[in-house]
Amino acid sequence: MDTASRNYLTLTAAYWAFTVTDGAIRMLVVLHFHHLGYSPFEVAMLFLFYEFFGVVTNLAGGWVGARLGLDRTLLGGMALQVVALALLTVPDAWLTVPWVMFAQALSGIAKDLNKMSAKASVKHLTGAEEQGRLFRWVALLTGSKNALKGAGFFIGAALLQSVGFRGALWTLAGMLTGVLWITARRLPRGTGRMKAKPRFHHLLSRVAAVNRLSAARFFLFGSRDLWFVVGLPVYLYDVLGWRFTQVGAFMALWVIGYGLVQAATPGLLRRRHRGRGPGGRDARRLASALAVVPAAIALALAHGGPPAWVVTLGLAGYGLVFALNSAVHSYLVLAYASRDGVALDVGFYYMANAGGRLTGTLLSGWAYQSWGLVGCLWLSAAFVTAAALLSLGLPDPDRN
Repeated sequence: MDTASRNYLTLTAAYWAFTVTDGAIRMLVVLHFHHLGYSPFEVAMLFLFYEFFGVVTNLAGGWVGARLGLDRTLLGGMALQVVALALLTVPDAWLTVPWVMFAQALSGIAKDLNKMSAKASVKHLTGAEEQGRLFRWVALLTGSKNALKGAGFFIGAALLQSVGFRGALWTLAGMLTGVLWITARRLPRGTGRMKAKPRFHHLLSRVAAVNRLSAARFFLFGSRDLWFVVGLPVYLYDVLGWRFTQVGAFMALWVIGYGLVQAATPGLLRRRHRGRGPGGRDARRLASALAVVPAAIALALAHGGPPAWVVTLGLAGYGLVFALNSAVHSYLVLAYASRDGVALDVGFYYMANAGGRLTGTLLSGWAYQSWGLVGCLWLSAAFVTAAALLSLGLPDPDRN
């Protein structure tokens, strides 16, 4: 095994461990506070700072990573997540909305520092001409991350059911602390550090294709979180009468399946591209196909279709097409980005990603409270349509 592969495995293992805690803490907060009597919109508001500071972190985190090295931002994100988990273990009297929002803000900073650092580092581990290897590695990293986030949803729900809210948090914090110590000893130093220190005004990407892709990414991920963050788990719990573990298991299986499709995307698209990475045309076609799915689910529910079957089968179809679209996006941003400024370009791109999640999260609680899951799905369809229109100008990487 070469050095690049060993470093990639270390990076991936750290990203996996963090992702399990990220999925688990989200499920813990949604289910625990809904069970305490919080309305869907109030639950959504608990994630306001999580998503808002994700926007800020991605914008500034790429700049910090370019100046100090991506290894430092990765480890810093893991340490912040341990602190965020510990903050939620305080007595019930301290678990006010501002306190939970502050803890979630730290978790949001941690998540996006970790994700930006891991994704940007992949470009530095591959050669300039290894586009096929870059596509495979970023698809595997992204897909496996989402599969483990799904596992985190189930782990969070299962721990909540078995050892309670605080026991679950301490278990997750202990696991991540151990992985942090191992990663700090094995991760190479100075990855992604620019030779010329970037100035703060370089935060905005100077690559036109990255800017257009980032706008499409905003609406793509906003469309997912419009129904996924609040609307779906509350619908399954309240309307279909599922237990905590059933809700966690369903959402876990959805994200795991979505992650497996992402990881398999290079193989699924191999015949079309003959070993090369995909292009802007793939992003346009996939977004156009995806826009049809939430609209079809909403129509089926509105016309009396059996809710359990419509939701489970419809969202399986949505997950399949969304996963392909997301994997293509994750490759394109690295292919479009300049090698020396990859941390800045990837940070800007994931800033748009976090902005879409923030918008989708807030609209999910509001739309569900106003119009139910059908309203969430119609808004989701509108967001994907916007992503498809923005993808019209995306070039192929070899012409960028």
